[in-house]
Amino acid sequence: MSQLLSAEDKFDIQQNFRRYMRLKDSHESATDAFKNAKANRIWIAGIVLMLFALASDFFLGAAAGLFGVYFYNVITSWLDANSSDERLEELDRWFSSKSLKFEGRILYFKQDDLLENPIDPFNEGCYATAE
Repeated sequence: MSQLLSAEDKFDIQQNFRRYMRLKDSHESATDAFKNAKANRIWIAGIVLMLFALASDFFLGAAAGLFGVYFYNVITSWLDANSSDERLEELDRWFSSKSLKFEGRILYFKQDDLLENPIDPFNEGCYATAE
């Protein structure tokens, strides 16, 4: 027996599906930005300048600036990734309340443990007819 979605929830399911796809894309780009910010090796230049900072206030300021830029990029990209992750979790909870779940970018019923029957929220055949 195949399950059907509620026709009353059709608009909400479709809108939240679109929102989930947009958030998934922004989450992936924010996660990539965070990885790139952590991989940035500007802090190495800061350490080298710290060696020269013993003799000059200019080098101390330059080293502090490089460390500041590095940590600013890491922290802001982490905050972006974290906020997009929280919004994705919020949508996951909403879909869970409708007995649906996401596996990657594909929507399934929660009871579909084998992931055999993906759901297309834009297919009219997935919705029960309103009586």
